Amino acid sequence: MRILGIESSCDETAAAVVEDGVSVRASVVASQMTTHGKYGGVVPELASREHLRAIVPVVREALERSATSLQELAAIAVTVGPGLVGSLLVGLTYAKSLSFATGVPLIGVNHIEGHIHAVIMEARHDVRPVEYPALALVVSGGHTHLFEVSQGFRYRLLGKTRDDAAGEAFDKVAKLLGFGYPGGPVVDRLAPFGDPSAVRFTFSKMKGNALDFSFSGLKTAVLRWVEAHDMSAEIEVRRTFLRANPSPANDAWLAVTPRRTLDLLASFQHAVITELLTRATAAAGQMGAQTLIIAGGVACNAGLRAAAKAASLRYPVYFPSFGLSTDNAAMIAAAAFPKLARGEFSGLDIAAQANLTLA
Repeated sequence: MRILGIESSCDETAAAVVEDGVSVRASVVASQMTTHGKYGGVVPELASREHLRAIVPVVREALERSATSLQELAAIAVTVGPGLVGSLLVGLTYAKSLSFATGVPLIGVNHIEGHIHAVIMEARHDVRPVEYPALALVVSGGHTHLFEVSQGFRYRLLGKTRDDAAGEAFDKVAKLLGFGYPGGPVVDRLAPFGDPSAVRFTFSKMKGNALDFSFSGLKTAVLRWVEAHDMSAEIEVRRTFLRANPSPANDAWLAVTPRRTLDLLASFQHAVITELLTRATAAAGQMGAQTLIIAGGVACNAGLRAAAKAASLRYPVYFPSFGLSTDNAAMIAAAAFPKLARGEFSGLDIAAQANLTLA
């Protein structure tokens, strides 16, 4: 039984075919990184236009790679939200068209739920299934949420960011320091060369829900540190360097990054990881979690993976593979299988929902 997944919530056009909820037969992602990198962030109008160009060839390639015809599909799954509404509409409209033309049922999927199911799918494939209740930390450029996941895929929101998402904070700090966009991966690559205890950051004390996150204070603290150390000339050197070298290797970055800046990067990354794992372990303890799932683009962060492993928690910690951490369509198809089993199909009147919530 195969499901075609389509994902277009932000700046990546993706299609995938997943079989029986455990096997990824094909996964194709068309990235827009080059388009948006020059602007220092995602430009919604440009993202929509790029999705329009890519959606047909990406879906066609996923079907061809998996040797699957439209008539063989059990369902077509598509992201309906949250995300950029213009981007969502491209994937959703195309999925509706395919469903209407072929008669294959349509299943709308929440993007955040997709990230969780990327981990669940791979765990089942590796015959080490997730035990419930599980705590899911979904952390990316647009989301930082804590969910209780119960048997049967019922969700309860335990905490969320009150300002910037963790991935957004990484990217903003990297951009501020002249490392370009997306900068989160660059921070992760350079952080091991610095001292994570060199710069001390103060953590926000959350009023109300103690499991909520806040990263704007860390971002502001970096700005103040930059101003206090008069780093404008150094930052301009890196910006000029980046314009001439769009994809620098580590050695090239290290040549234009002094030790004190490496210490700042290491300390900032350490602070973000500490914030994430402190809240996650507190939530897991409160709900009696049997498993901790860490999903989303920031799950690619090597520092986060190492810290979670070093924590020696009493329950297993599951990360997705790197290919299924960032936005992809295999996770959307995976999340659709339980809905298919329950007969939860969507009508052709289903709408894109930019602010769709999971719980």
